[in-house]
Amino acid sequence: MNDRHNDLLRIRPEIKKHQTFDNMSDEERFQNATMRPILKLQNPLLLAAFINYANKHKGVFHELSLDKRLQYIETAVCKDQKFRNSLKGMLIGQFTIDEYQHYISNSSKLNKRMMNLVIARLQDQMQLLVPQDEVKVI
Repeated sequence: MNDRHNDLLRIRPEIKKHQTFDNMSDEERFQNATMRPILKLQNPLLLAAFINYANKHKGVFHELSLDKRLQYIETAVCKDQKFRNSLKGMLIGQFTIDEYQHYISNSSKLNKRMMNLVIARLQDQMQLLVPQDEVKVI
């Protein structure tokens, strides 16, 4: 029997800081209850996808300063529609049917939140996006 709903929920990591409040918007509640655990689950895939993206674009990312790398990540996720859609697919594919129904009812706002979370996650893990010989110990 296909138990996709429960299987998806079972493999998601638990977010310890996850809190809900009565005055939270539906989008914020969905972000915290659904998107954050999925992002954590898909983190290795998101990192691999970005590294592949950077390498396919002549590896220019690796030659940039830290500030420019942060901007590169934001630009890649926001402006490159094909890459953006690929990232969205990696995350939306982990939604249950109920979550997907909720998502499509307000996809524009949720897409913005989703991509902002992806950008922050990639930027926060910059050390994993650069070749190890570039990492300097201070």
